[in-house]
Amino acid sequence: MYKFIFLIAFCTSLSVQGQKNIYESTRFDELSTSHSTLAILPFLTNLDLKNQMSQKDLISLEEKEGYAVQNALETYFSKRGKKKKLPVEFQNTKNTKAILSQNGITYKNIDVYTMKQLSEMLGVDGIISGTLDLNVLLSKGVPTDFSFTDYFSGNANYGRIGVKISDGNTGKLLWKYEKQINKKTGKNTTDLIERMMKLAIRKFPYERERNKDRKLK
Repeated sequence: MYKFIFLIAFCTSLSVQGQKNIYESTRFDELSTSHSTLAILPFLTNLDLKNQMSQKDLISLEEKEGYAVQNALETYFSKRGKKKKLPVEFQNTKNTKAILSQNGITYKNIDVYTMKQLSEMLGVDGIISGTLDLNVLLSKGVPTDFSFTDYFSGNANYGRIGVKISDGNTGKLLWKYEKQINKKTGKNTTDLIERMMKLAIRKFPYERERNKDRKLK
């Protein structure tokens, strides 16, 4: 009996740890009033893979995963826009990559630039960026079969993702959403982003209903 209670308590604790964490700046309305176009950057990725590989190969894989999330977010917002128009548009990621490249900015050095500097270069009102910590190659797909023993072996958790929205004029953080990545999150990058954003969309600050709710309060 005690073992059963311990198992339930343990799983509940893990479930709480894996819940989404959403932050929104109290100045969001003030700073985002004139936002019309946002750019999506490749995510800064940290891979912790068990198999041995060269540092060069690891860096190359991290870059690939980072761009996979950028593309998945663009795909998600494109699909979302067909169902329901958002008050902001998203710069084509091909244009984003081209403009950054023309300014000598690559995946390897993009983190030395501020959100304000990047927004000015890209000609956008805000930036969507983020971080990705993984112990698997999510873009290649992961197994989704689940069992309680996965919790104890550590095979249930693949890492963590954080999505941020920053104001272009000030560079200030406006919104952040963090979520643990596990077998229930999604089988690949596109699936992860779709499931994750479906959970966050009611709190996504550019949703029209949410803005209306704010005005009514």
